[in-house]
Amino acid sequence: MKKILLILIMVLAAQVGWAQQDALVFFETKAGVGEALANPLTILTQDALDRKALHNVAIDERDVPVNENNITMLKAEAGITVHAKSKWMNAAYVRGSQTNIENLVSNEYVNAVEFMDKSLNFAPPAPFTIDDKFETENALTRTVYNYGDATNQTEMINIDFVHEQDFTGEGMVVAVMDSGFPNVMTNPAFSHVVDNNRFLGTYDFALRQTNVDGTGSHGARTLSNIGAIVENEFVGTAPDASFYLFRTEFGPSENPVEEAWWVEALERADSLGVDVVNTSLGYQDYDTPAYDHSFEDLDGQTTIGSRGANLAFDKGMLLVTSGGNDGNGFGTVASPADAPGVLSIGAVDSDGNYASFSSRGPTVDGRIKPDVMAKGASAAVVSENGNVTTNSGTSFSGPIIAGAVASLWQSRPGTPNGQLMQIIRESAHLFDAPTNEMGYGIPNFETAYLALQVLSVEDNLLQSNFAVYPNPVKDKLNISFPEQVQDATIIMYNILGSKVIEHHISATNNSLEISSLKSGVYLASISAEGKTNSFKIIKE
Repeated sequence: MKKILLILIMVLAAQVGWAQQDALVFFETKAGVGEALANPLTILTQDALDRKALHNVAIDERDVPVNENNITMLKAEAGITVHAKSKWMNAAYVRGSQTNIENLVSNEYVNAVEFMDKSLNFAPPAPFTIDDKFETENALTRTVYNYGDATNQTEMINIDFVHEQDFTGEGMVVAVMDSGFPNVMTNPAFSHVVDNNRFLGTYDFALRQTNVDGTGSHGARTLSNIGAIVENEFVGTAPDASFYLFRTEFGPSENPVEEAWWVEALERADSLGVDVVNTSLGYQDYDTPAYDHSFEDLDGQTTIGSRGANLAFDKGMLLVTSGGNDGNGFGTVASPADAPGVLSIGAVDSDGNYASFSSRGPTVDGRIKPDVMAKGASAAVVSENGNVTTNSGTSFSGPIIAGAVASLWQSRPGTPNGQLMQIIRESAHLFDAPTNEMGYGIPNFETAYLALQVLSVEDNLLQSNFAVYPNPVKDKLNISFPEQVQDATIIMYNILGSKVIEHHISATNNSLEISSLKSGVYLASISAEGKTNSFKIIKE
């Protein structure tokens, strides 16, 4: 009887306190922050420093690695297993019993704990039916051995125009994060990448190894939409880019630790100088329903993935993420596609019509998602064996756009990531009337390219000329100074040619009060160091 009672007690204890839980553990402080920031090459590569300098991205405490002493102490805690860590969040992803994880907060080095089971964080769980995330992609359609499908998905977004300008991703670095990349190094479709040493590195964050064969061929196929070439049959949207391949998805199960691995991979990508990240993954439901993300969780700020994505955006990278295949199920885009720092992609068919499986918007906070669309129904891909075939899913519309972004960005690499994302949105055919299904619509990369060239001309003019704003103006006229000029004189004339204002201005005191002037048209002349620019000013 005592033995039966003991077994019953053990079973009940396992249910209430000893069952395994997943959680983020946030640390109090980092070590050696000052020294690391004073010598950034100790924590970042030169490529990363160059990219950050190009985009004026600050190097800060988030770039400093997690204190390894904290990780060591965490690993030594009873019943705790560490599965991932994040320097940007100053946190580790752990697994253990609820009791053991809760006990961690008593340690001085631990700041807080966040359970993946939201009910343990005093928020109600939101269970949903578990589906195979790659069900749509894995349903192969008729194999096509011609260039036709690749032509359709390329010309649909007009990236072929950018290629014709000789911008094909050369010099741009793309990180592809996925479930597995079998045969990539021997696949003839990637021989041009291998031969030119443009596979820069690989890492499996689930198994902690450099082999990224992983589970399934999903990663190899999404990669093909960016970088593959099969002569006379297929060309990706950035065939001359360089690549890092990171396996962050563990196919046999679905668990939030994959989001933590994904953030780790983002941090690795940032430290290596990656420009564009493609993610053909999304997270909403898990094997443990208590870990599921509800619609309210997908606000672009709450999940591990969206938090990491926004931090990556702050660090200057441009993240392209498939919106998901839940159009006929859960409905809305998953994480990290919900993040404002992500360019999320939906799927259309060969005629540019919405594909019913494509996840929709808006987000719970009312933002337009997906951002833009590309072909995802019967998209052309190259298989792990080097054969041109077709697959369906936003997993393929995403990398089609990611490669296009890399090729476009090559044409003007100094463009900030947020500005480039907005130019791409504005080029899309539904920008003035976005929909829940299509977001801003199908982008036109010819239009985006031409917009970048206009910006380039404007920037060059601003480097050597004065500019005034706002115009029309009510009270205060601001003057933008060209490079290397610190002092100037501004003279304003009325329409009769009479001088009404003469004032000395500087690069640090660059505004002029004109509230006393009557409404009308004036001529402003700004002179410095033998350079004079004239402007027609409208005073309201």
